[in-house]
Amino acid sequence: MADSDGEYVEDFSDDDLGGNRADTGGDASSYGTRSKAGRRAGKAGDSRKAKAGRSKAAWEDIKRSWENVVETEDGSITIEALIEAEKRRRLMRDTTPLQRGIIRHLMLVLDMSFAMAEKDLLPNRYLLTLNYAVDFVREYFEQNPISQMGIVGMRDGIAVRISDMGGNPTEHIEKLRAWAEQQEPQGNPSLQNALEMCRGALFHTPSHGTREVLIIYGALLSSDPGDIHDTIANLLTDRIRVSIVGLAAQVAICAELCSRTNGGDPSSYAIALHEQHFRELLLAATIPPVTHAFPSSSSDAKEANSNSNNGGSSSTQASLLMMGFPSRTLASKDHVSLCACHNRPTREGYACTRCRTKVCRLPAECPVCGLTLVLSTHLARSYHHLFPLKGWVEVPWSEAGKSAACFACLVPFPAVPRGKMMAGKGKAVAASAAGEKGDGKGGGVGVGVDPAVVMPEIKTAGVSESGRYACTVCGHHFCIDCDVYAHEIIHNCPGCQSDPRVIKGQPEADGEGMNGQGHQEKGTANEAMVIDS
Repeated sequence: MADSDGEYVEDFSDDDLGGNRADTGGDASSYGTRSKAGRRAGKAGDSRKAKAGRSKAAWEDIKRSWENVVETEDGSITIEALIEAEKRRRLMRDTTPLQRGIIRHLMLVLDMSFAMAEKDLLPNRYLLTLNYAVDFVREYFEQNPISQMGIVGMRDGIAVRISDMGGNPTEHIEKLRAWAEQQEPQGNPSLQNALEMCRGALFHTPSHGTREVLIIYGALLSSDPGDIHDTIANLLTDRIRVSIVGLAAQVAICAELCSRTNGGDPSSYAIALHEQHFRELLLAATIPPVTHAFPSSSSDAKEANSNSNNGGSSSTQASLLMMGFPSRTLASKDHVSLCACHNRPTREGYACTRCRTKVCRLPAECPVCGLTLVLSTHLARSYHHLFPLKGWVEVPWSEAGKSAACFACLVPFPAVPRGKMMAGKGKAVAASAAGEKGDGKGGGVGVGVDPAVVMPEIKTAGVSESGRYACTVCGHHFCIDCDVYAHEIIHNCPGCQSDPRVIKGQPEADGEGMNGQGHQEKGTANEAMVIDS
C-alpha cells in the first residue's frame, strides 16, 4: 500500500512519471500529497520545468458546472437564466427566405451493426438511435406534411428494409418499435448496400421533389461487396444528396460521400458529441434543403446532370404540380367500404377529386390515377419554410418601460429597476430624435419607436436582460415562451397578425417587408425565392 501511495504525483502526465519515479531520494513530500505547499517543498523547480515543456491534456480541462449556477439576491439557486439561454439558442438561426424543396422524399438509414451495442451513449447507441428515430419521424412529418419517407437498416453486411416509402408517420413508428423489440445489433454495416437500396426506393420519385438519404452511422468500417465510388457516381447521376450523423470518429469515405453529393458542402457530415447533440443533429434534418440556383464549378457538379433540382440545377424554373383537395366523408354504420391504399374496411375517408377512389389518410397519392391528395392546412404548414418568421431581438432596460406584460399571453414582465430606468431616459430620447431626423421611420409602429434604431442587429444574439423580446416589424414585446411558441409552432407574429398597419411604410428591399407567412410586401415574393449564386 505504501508503494502505491508513493507513486501518486499530482498534475503530471504519463510522460513525466518516469523521471519522477526514478528519483526516490528526494523529499517524500513531492509524492502522494495534494497540497501546493508540499509540492513546493519538494522539487518545485523541476516540476515547473516539466510543465513548461508540455501541453495540457484534454482530460485536464475540468468543467466545473457548479461555478456557473446563478444565485438570486436571497441566496437561492435558480436555473431560469440557463433555461432561457437554451431556448434562445434554438431560435438564433438564419431566417433569410430561400427557395427550398418542400416536397421531400427521404430515406432514413440506421446502423444496426455490432458497433451500436456500445454504451458511450446511454442506455446504448442502438436503443437511443431507435428512440430518436421515432422523434425524428414525428417531427419530420410535422414540418413536412406533404413529404414521404422510408427506413432502411444496416446489419450482417446487408441492407434490410424496415418500412417502405410512405407519408403515414404511424406506420413508420410501429415498424421501428417492432424492430426494437425483436432485433438486436449484430454483424457489420454495409454502406454500399444501403445506398443501393435507397437508390432503388428513390428511383420512381417525381422530379419535382427532393431525393435525400440520411444515415446514422456508428461503425468505423463498411463491409461493401464492390467499389463504393461507383455508387457515389450513381448517386450524383440520380440527383440524390446524402447526409450522415456519425456516432464515432470521422470516417474518410463518409466525408467524401457527403461532400460530393452536396456540391462540396462539408456541413452535411457531423459527429455527435453527446446525447443532446445527437438529437439536435438528427432533428436539424427536418428542415427542407436549400435549392441552389447555380451548380458549383467542381467536376462532381458537372457530373450530376445540370438539370438537378437538389443542388446541381442550372435553372430554377417553376413547374406546376396538379393536386387534389378532397373533403372528409363519413358513411353510416351499414355502409363500410375498403380503402384503396391499405385495403382495410373503414367508414370514413377521402374521395379522390378526379376518380373518386377512397383513401383513408391524407396526404397521399391516389392509387388509381396518381393524383396527389392533400389538405390546405398541409400546404400552409409547409409554407413557413419558404418565408420564415424573423428573429426577435432582446429589449434592454432602457426600452423595457414601454411594456408591462407580454403582448400575446399577458404574463407580467419584471419591473424595471429605478436605476436602469433613469439611466435609459437619455438614450431613449436620443434614439427618438435620431428617428425623427432620419428617413421618417423613427415613429415606427405598435409601440411608437422603430426597433431597428434602438436595437440594432448587433444585439439580436443572447438573452434579454429585461425578459422582453421585440418583433422587428410590429415592435411589440413578448416573453421567451411566446418567442419559442411563435417561431416553432405557429410561425407567425401575434402582433403582426393583429395589426394590419404593419405592412405600411415598410421597406421593400431584401424582403424586409415580410415577416412569416402573413405579411409580405408587394413585389418581394420573387426576390425572396432567389438565393445568392
